[in-house]
Amino acid sequence: MIELQPDSGPPALELDGLGKRYRRGWALRDCSLRLPAGRVCALVGPNGAGKSTLMAAAAHLLRPTEGAIRVLGRSPGDPAARARTAFVAQDKPLYRGFTVAELLRLGQELNPVWDRSGAEEVLAGGDVPLSARAGSLSGGQRTRVALALAVGKRPDLLVLDEPMADLDPLARQQLMGVLLAGTAERGCTVLISSHVLAELHDACDYLVLLSGGRALLAGDIEELVDAHRLLVGTAGPAGEPAGLRPHEVVETRRSGRRLTALVRPGGPVAADWEAATPTLEDVVLAHLRSPGAPALLTGEARPVRTAVAA
Repeated sequence: MIELQPDSGPPALELDGLGKRYRRGWALRDCSLRLPAGRVCALVGPNGAGKSTLMAAAAHLLRPTEGAIRVLGRSPGDPAARARTAFVAQDKPLYRGFTVAELLRLGQELNPVWDRSGAEEVLAGGDVPLSARAGSLSGGQRTRVALALAVGKRPDLLVLDEPMADLDPLARQQLMGVLLAGTAERGCTVLISSHVLAELHDACDYLVLLSGGRALLAGDIEELVDAHRLLVGTAGPAGEPAGLRPHEVVETRRSGRRLTALVRPGGPVAADWEAATPTLEDVVLAHLRSPGAPALLTGEARPVRTAVAA
């Protein structure tokens, strides 16, 4: 995992009661959290949790129904914030009639700062002909071109919505390394969504877990994991043993008389329980299976309840 130094300036992203309603219902509802600058953040959650909506709001591609959002200390529509933010959507839209070389030249013309070597490094190894038109590229090639355009912008906030879905595992690993090495040098904040949790764990130091349009977990990954314990004991016929009562229980699972519980400790663990530190996957899956568990936002992830611009 690449460690970035936190920035002393405003958060890269700040949500205050953010909500977005579509005809089918709410995609986000009363979502509040902060993403400090200089972190690599995994945005995870089931389909329909609001991940793409949150990212589109950060990129000023939609306006929230309620609440507010700030990007790099400004409204997402502020020209200064837009100039410092790069977004790669799931479908990676490109001008189909343009060649790769023309798209790179367009990126250079439209952005006051352009990192040609960074863009070329993203393309390297992907067998992407500069003379090929975007409409003729494979899914993996389009991914590399879209990411090259985003990296070439030299953003302070790079927002990536399922960016590696079209790539094979080896290409994903190689390209993730290139992306994070380049952004780490500049202290760029990265917000990246994916369903491959193990892949994100290796690359990210921050986590936001969405479910039902709200944040269940947000914060430094090590802090979130350390706030939980995995307890294994024996369940009697009356239900949960008394040894769980001092703790905030996220989830319990039974297998015969064996009971496994993920808890946030509220005191010493009783001697008749085996206690272990959970993995990140243990924590995330337990919260997804128990969306009614109290949310946990640690440290800098906690929002400051002040008015922010939509």
